[in-house]
Amino acid sequence: MSIRQKISPAVPLKGRKPLPKRREKDYFCTVVSEDVKIALKVKPSLSRKPRHELFVQCNQVECQYVDQNQSPCPLRLDLFAEEIEKREERRRDRRMESS
Repeated sequence: MSIRQKISPAVPLKGRKPLPKRREKDYFCTVVSEDVKIALKVKPSLSRKPRHELFVQCNQVECQYVDQNQSPCPLRLDLFAEEIEKREERRRDRRMESS
């Protein structure tokens, strides 16, 4: 048992599903010519009205294209099309429940 579990054991909230861990995928990046880890992330928003703009992030923090998803970076949202669809489905379900 970890220290975190001893201090604050996870108690599921009524009616809520546990959050899935962020899925990382292995991906061969042609820019750095090696395998990298990629994950779907939400861009932080500094505006008063938060936007949920998605992007694909890799673990190569020294890459000049990190967090840009623009050419020549090969990372695109369609690499996570299935996960994005599941997120949209959950969002629609929540809207239907609240109406």
